Amino acid sequence: MNFDDTPQEAEFRLTARQWIAANAPKEFEQELSKSSLGRIRLAKHDMVDVGKAWQKKKFEGNWACLHWPKEYGGRGATPIEKVIWQQEEGVYGKLTQPFQIGEGMCGPTVMAFGSEDAKRRYLPKLASGEEIWCQLFSEPSAGSDVAGLRTRAEKKGDNWIVNGQKIWTSGAHYSDYGLLIARTDPNVPKHKGLTMFFLDMKSPGVEVRPIRQANGMQEFNEVYFTDVVIPDSQRLGAVGEGWSVSLTTLMNERMSIGSRLATGVPEMFEFCSNLMLEDGLAIDDPAVRSKLANWAAKSNGLKFTSYRTISALSKGERPGPENSIGKLVSGMMLQDIATYAMDLQGATGVLTGTDEETVQGQFQQMLLSSPSMRIAGGTDEILRNIIAERVLGLPGDIRVDKDVPYNKIPTKGR
Repeated sequence: MNFDDTPQEAEFRLTARQWIAANAPKEFEQELSKSSLGRIRLAKHDMVDVGKAWQKKKFEGNWACLHWPKEYGGRGATPIEKVIWQQEEGVYGKLTQPFQIGEGMCGPTVMAFGSEDAKRRYLPKLASGEEIWCQLFSEPSAGSDVAGLRTRAEKKGDNWIVNGQKIWTSGAHYSDYGLLIARTDPNVPKHKGLTMFFLDMKSPGVEVRPIRQANGMQEFNEVYFTDVVIPDSQRLGAVGEGWSVSLTTLMNERMSIGSRLATGVPEMFEFCSNLMLEDGLAIDDPAVRSKLANWAAKSNGLKFTSYRTISALSKGERPGPENSIGKLVSGMMLQDIATYAMDLQGATGVLTGTDEETVQGQFQQMLLSSPSMRIAGGTDEILRNIIAERVLGLPGDIRVDKDVPYNKIPTKGR
């Protein structure tokens, strides 16, 4: 494969670079450059407000959601052009964090299963940053077993009445709409009685409770539903086919997380190049160099695996189970690198600050946030099963509840 730009791609890259140079909010460049490891925050500005302004400017310049069709707010760009844009956008891409779930997961699901009216109403406003979406999948009793969820949706006339709870919902506290999967038939096996909807997060009966994280942030939430009314027109896919619909969301989620997750490799190289140990610079220590070489190899592997996905997308194929590889490897690397950086720092690892301790503080935030990356979008164990069964073709795990009606599965507190 030739990774050099074609003449057309080079022209696109130059156009993107010139537009970013003329329009990017350069006043935030320094802060964004320092917030790459586990905690993206602006000292004197609200991240969502700044992100909305940048998203709106991109939309007006025809640079938002590039790969989406033009009629839905995109540019109709190729997958390669999307990658080029992300490369050129650089640190300013962090301002799109509030929109990543909507653009990378919810939008493609609405595009695949929504009515034409729904696509034209909701997708352009998502692309412009006017409306933010979240993903309401995980539950306290289900976790990565999405099909084990308990939230119920019952049909009454032309509406559905929803009761239940979701957890770990990123951005729910500032989202306008959410993609919701609920159980509509408990009398069939758990994968067959699910239905997908989208709802207004300001609907009566929706309660959002932020969760305080170990790193001081509040990005995740609990969401409670009490007799929430959802019109049947906001159903995505057929009744009882929510699991099939959710696979589109989940595959896009793992591709999005794996491709965007910062592993900390460049920061670790710079850190080791300047850290003095008892015997000299850390990067001159054979044991440190061995670790760095291993991470560099994995980082390149992630890059070329993402290129494979891009090639598949360029042929019109949907994201497949192989995208679990990128998310699995990058999540583990993030935690391993943070842990090793803290080990190298020793007692100085307790320091935080904004000047000489900035790097140490970055790795602290990276360590505190890294466990969530091994859970979000599917735990390591779930991803290994997917890779083993659907990529390598190995025998599947024994699942004793696979063909049992959901209401017959033994459990507490149902």
